[in-house]
Amino acid sequence: MIVSIIYFIFILGLIVLVHEFGHFIFAKMFKIHVYEFSIGMGPVIYSTKKRREKKLKAKKKVSETIYCIRAIPVGGFVQLAGEGLEEDKNVKKENLMQSKPVWQRFLVMFFGAGNNFILAILILFLSALIFGSPDLSTNIPYVIPDSPAALVGLETGDEIISIAGKRTKTLDDVQLYLTIQDGQTTEFEVRRDGEVYTYEVTPLTGEEKEEKQYGFGIQFTNTLEKGFLKSLQYGFQKFYSISRQVFITLKELFIGGVSLSQLSGPVGIYTAVDMTRSMGWYSILNLIALLSINVGIMNLIPFPAFDGGRILFLIIEKIKGKPVKAETENLIHNIGFFLLLALLIYVTFNDILRLF
Repeated sequence: MIVSIIYFIFILGLIVLVHEFGHFIFAKMFKIHVYEFSIGMGPVIYSTKKRREKKLKAKKKVSETIYCIRAIPVGGFVQLAGEGLEEDKNVKKENLMQSKPVWQRFLVMFFGAGNNFILAILILFLSALIFGSPDLSTNIPYVIPDSPAALVGLETGDEIISIAGKRTKTLDDVQLYLTIQDGQTTEFEVRRDGEVYTYEVTPLTGEEKEEKQYGFGIQFTNTLEKGFLKSLQYGFQKFYSISRQVFITLKELFIGGVSLSQLSGPVGIYTAVDMTRSMGWYSILNLIALLSINVGIMNLIPFPAFDGGRILFLIIEKIKGKPVKAETENLIHNIGFFLLLALLIYVTFNDILRLF
């Protein structure tokens, strides 16, 4: 358990650090004053505040950036001067966030997520370079004999075109759609020797299901290919594939194909880390990439309090030719924050229930 907690803290800490560093480095690049760069939430464990105060005690100017590590290893933040749209007499006007051009503020907001995407691609590339890259095509790697898939006529090597009427572009799509089906009879559209065939497969349930992948009888093991260029290609292909999975999940959530009860928060992430840890570094690296992409995409959703919500206000400002009133924008972001907090409590409660 202690080892799993260490892994959990390391993985979340890495993802948050990279995300916040994206905001931080572009803020510094555009000479926006940064009050604090903090990893974690809650009480401060370590801070450079006292050292900075001593160093600047005799100088009549705003203190330099304070770097903090906080007690709760979930989240983190970069506090920028003027980010809350309020005036700050301790900082020169040209160093306030709202004083900068829209394109600079956009880059500051975007590159939190942008850094998460870069991290994911690098990790996927490194993973493929070390362990090899699997084939992401929708060709069925292996159909287990006498399984539901085999009995209706599906064969190893069939190219899956769609599942339950939904187009599949990568093997990750196949796995996701089969998971969403959750034991229902499912229509497979496949291509074999240039011909298109349709099959309906009723998966196994109960104890028998454990013997067949997802109960359908399709095994997703694959041979691995090595090589620098192949690994580089895989890094980008897998990034696209995982990103597509996230968007599919969001769409299914919106139309009711996935319920809110199936979402996971910190407890669910810890459970995933605990399970993945025993599978080796290949699985751990892929989990880090998956979480990093998820964090990046979720932050770009145009919802108040997210980076995407702030970017949306920048777009509105660009269209109108003037910013939305500071009081109005701050109110909307505060409402969004409390809604997100309520959602976090809800998914955490569901995560805890799933443990028992």
